[in-house]
Amino acid sequence: MVGDAAETSWYLAQLKPNSLCIAERNLRRQGFQVFVPMQEGTRRARGAFVTASRPLFPGYAFVAFDPARGGWQAINSTHGVTRLVSFGKEPARVPAEMIAQLMRRCDAEGKLLPSPDIRPGDAVRLSSGPFTEFVATVEQLAPDQRVWVLLDLLGRELRVAVQPATLRPVRQD
Repeated sequence: MVGDAAETSWYLAQLKPNSLCIAERNLRRQGFQVFVPMQEGTRRARGAFVTASRPLFPGYAFVAFDPARGGWQAINSTHGVTRLVSFGKEPARVPAEMIAQLMRRCDAEGKLLPSPDIRPGDAVRLSSGPFTEFVATVEQLAPDQRVWVLLDLLGRELRVAVQPATLRPVRQD
């Protein structure tokens, strides 16, 4: 993936609409490290369910550089990039610990891994498949990398096996 996040200064670049691939390619060509955490998601398109990777933070990419070395102003004129998020004349630094935690939650390609703290009885939201955006209750964690969840569908409980990567914890406030 990318180097050690704790030793690198990371900044946030705002991207032009639908320009993630263009911006990422052009930033890498200029020698910048780029990190875009992705997540699996399902949406309905033309009557069918389509599962694809989507950015966790749509419209933004994390870019690593040393502001003391200069040359970072070129990011603002890179194809696909709108601007570096800045306060005043200096770009706003993203906390290194936040980037390090995000990287630990992602695989080598930057895809978000399932939350390690999902337990039976927890409320979860499905992010993929025909039950996208449904809230379910974790019933059982199977050793074959499946999670059995209970969905309340039309007043009946439906037991469904899903991949752990398709689950997001529901915050109970």
